[in-house]
Amino acid sequence: MDARLKRLLFRAHHMGSNENDILFGRFADRYLARLSPEQVARFEALLAENDTDLYNWVTGKHPIPSAHEHDVMSMLIHFVKNEAASP
Repeated sequence: MDARLKRLLFRAHHMGSNENDILFGRFADRYLARLSPEQVARFEALLAENDTDLYNWVTGKHPIPSAHEHDVMSMLIHFVKNEAASP
């Protein structure tokens, strides 16, 4: 795994809230190495967003801004709904 992916994996596990650490960290554990370079860039852009906003978007509490309506967000939402509870 290259340095960028390692940095993103660390960031996904240390976001600021325990909920996001679990959701985004587990997502990164499972999918980060399989993402295309473009998808990695989209994931990196998501991690730069506000922690509360991210949580609200992936859990469906608030609408997703159009800038983040993409395949990686869809993957995250599917993960949160279907896979996040399993270790």
